[in-house]
Amino acid sequence: MSVDVSVILPVHNGEEWLEDCLQSIEAQTFTGTLQLSIYLDSCQDGSESIIVKWKDRLGKKSIEVMIGSHKDDGGPRGVGYAKNKAVSQSCGKYLCFLDCDDVMHADRIQEQYKACVAHPDAIIGSRFHREPEGSTARFTDWANTINQQQLFTQAYTSHGPTVIMPTWFCSRAVFDIGGGFCEGGKGVPEDLLFFYKHLELGGGLYRVERDLLMYRYHPGAATFSISEDTIWKHRVTFLQQQVLSKWKEFTIWNAGKQGRKLYRSLSPENQAKVIAFCDVDENKIKKGFYTYEDSKMKPKPKIPVMHFKDARPPFVICVKMGLTEGVFEENLASLNITEGVDFFHFN
Repeated sequence: MSVDVSVILPVHNGEEWLEDCLQSIEAQTFTGTLQLSIYLDSCQDGSESIIVKWKDRLGKKSIEVMIGSHKDDGGPRGVGYAKNKAVSQSCGKYLCFLDCDDVMHADRIQEQYKACVAHPDAIIGSRFHREPEGSTARFTDWANTINQQQLFTQAYTSHGPTVIMPTWFCSRAVFDIGGGFCEGGKGVPEDLLFFYKHLELGGGLYRVERDLLMYRYHPGAATFSISEDTIWKHRVTFLQQQVLSKWKEFTIWNAGKQGRKLYRSLSPENQAKVIAFCDVDENKIKKGFYTYEDSKMKPKPKIPVMHFKDARPPFVICVKMGLTEGVFEENLASLNITEGVDFFHFN
């Protein structure tokens, strides 16, 4: 049987949420053929019995259910591995990714399928809401309100992929070109690595402007197993490859902790391109220079520190948005420069 869309559902000890998740699959309004591909990654709870029960129920809705699993003594092999296994045992032309602790709006697959047909080379996302309400409010607002172009230009920020993983929908061809997810296990940001590879290969991004997913927030989420240092290293690598390699010189906006950390994380070649730090803090500006004391370079680099109005673009901005009651945003807007050309956010 030809299948239009396969829902890809990795599961590790998800019995607490699976009923709601599977019910949201049953409720889909999608008019094409639908398949659910589940991979149980060393589940030690009642997840498997819940899924077996739902297999017949979903079958009555003409939703084929594929179930794969392992229970090795080594424990779970990680989200990337489970997603890849679920994809490999599925056969849909399009893939709809879902986490077992999240709940889809009834129109999710129908809306994203239409968008994917219109944007065949893209990872398709959507707006979402968090449960409990108000969880990660600043992140949620950012992810739901950046514009379509900023899906690309803000790909280097600390928020992670601009298209949020639980909302991903793409063609199987896009997934295959990306080479699947990294299977490094716990602590590996498999979605970020795939996202960066997709962009590196020229892939597209698109967000459906509807709230199509309840994205649950809880301490057991896989996101919390990934360290900030790991994310930082991948972000710096991608920034250097995709942006800094094309610039002859640039200014780091923030002479404080984050700006200096970025400078120290750069390759010597890109450190040499930094012509200044800029800031609004008079105490930092009065010092005049930042000296990289740990540098092995002789003489040690001394980077000028100046007011942002006196600085020269392009900028890498290491100031978090939404934390200064609009002051930073006003300062940036006053320069009349273009995001993605004259500056990129790295906050």
